[in-house]
Amino acid sequence: MSKDAAYLFIFDGFADWEPAFAVAELRRSFGFATQTLAATREPVVSMGGLRVVPDGTLSELDPGAASILILPGGDSWLKGEQPAVTPALRSMAAAHRPVAGICAATLALAHAGLLDDRLHTSNGRGFIERHVPGYRGANSYRALPAISDRDVITASGLAPVAFAVEIFRRLAPASAQDIAVYEALYSRGFVAEFRELETAFSR
Repeated sequence: MSKDAAYLFIFDGFADWEPAFAVAELRRSFGFATQTLAATREPVVSMGGLRVVPDGTLSELDPGAASILILPGGDSWLKGEQPAVTPALRSMAAAHRPVAGICAATLALAHAGLLDDRLHTSNGRGFIERHVPGYRGANSYRALPAISDRDVITASGLAPVAFAVEIFRRLAPASAQDIAVYEALYSRGFVAEFRELETAFSR
């Protein structure tokens, strides 16, 4: 495992597009090593049919040496098929390292108890309540595209760009102006902002 890498958890059927904006820019523009983790070292196939060989397993994750653990969505979360994630999430939280979940991956954060007392979002409050009987964070739910609170980042499945932006803000706070340009570009698609983004990220 690489020191200070941004880790992406992958599994059969993971929603490959949801973390794509985040991991691409973390590596290209912010200089993070990006690595994939899975339950085992066996190849997995994404929802889009991409075959990915994991760089390592969750059991090898050292929270103290990780920059972030990112969880993409996928039907697997609805079926409760990833129990190994819970201890990894709690270990990251105990080490004050950020974790991020989008779409159905927010259910894993709820199962781990990380949404009980943090502001968060998902695919609707009722979505979490239906799938996580022990969920106690209803009063902290916010109907927003993405939100970050005390090292836990959550997003709706319809907001991969907002998800990426919250991750960038947490990991690269000194680049706030460049991140704002990135957010504006993908929110509105203005050519002028694209040129400004090229200038910012080529410094």
